[in-house]
Amino acid sequence: MTEPIRLAVLMASTRGGRMAPLVTRWFVEQAERHADVKVDVLDLAELKLPESLDGRDPAVAAVRPRIEDADAFVVVVPEYNHSFPAPLKTAIDSFYKEWQAKPVGFVSYGGMSGGLRAVEQLRQIFAELHMVSVRDGVSFHNVWSHVGPDGEFPAEPDGCGQAARAMLDQLVWWANALHDAKRRVPYGS
Repeated sequence: MTEPIRLAVLMASTRGGRMAPLVTRWFVEQAERHADVKVDVLDLAELKLPESLDGRDPAVAAVRPRIEDADAFVVVVPEYNHSFPAPLKTAIDSFYKEWQAKPVGFVSYGGMSGGLRAVEQLRQIFAELHMVSVRDGVSFHNVWSHVGPDGEFPAEPDGCGQAARAMLDQLVWWANALHDAKRRVPYGS
């Protein structure tokens, strides 16, 4: 591909008082610095997808082209009770072929585990959808400790910035490789 990849960033938390906007804003800034990436943020709290899986629902129909047009995904996900938020599972299950043969990366956050238990479950789900999860990700352990005294996030950006760049490099590589492969032979044919 000669154009930047279209990266859809899914903000998975829908709770009031969530950290998701802060973490997502930081990651989007990192992604926008990457020359090969164009970002589209999908905030599940704003999309108002139905709780039931109805592909005819207008909210699902409105999101479908954004999922379909994306070349790669990053899920910004908190860990709730050793798992990920239920609205994310509904959003994932609302689509199928739109996910196929695309890479996905993760920015996770939470308490001591930093959201990694949620990520491990999501890797299994996305594999079932024929997606490639990239190895590297970004994880904020004890996320509240990463907020500086003036509200800046993260308070010490060097290490997590390097992790974001490594993940973005992998996503771009996989997006390009899969795009080229699908151009030669359509996936699932």
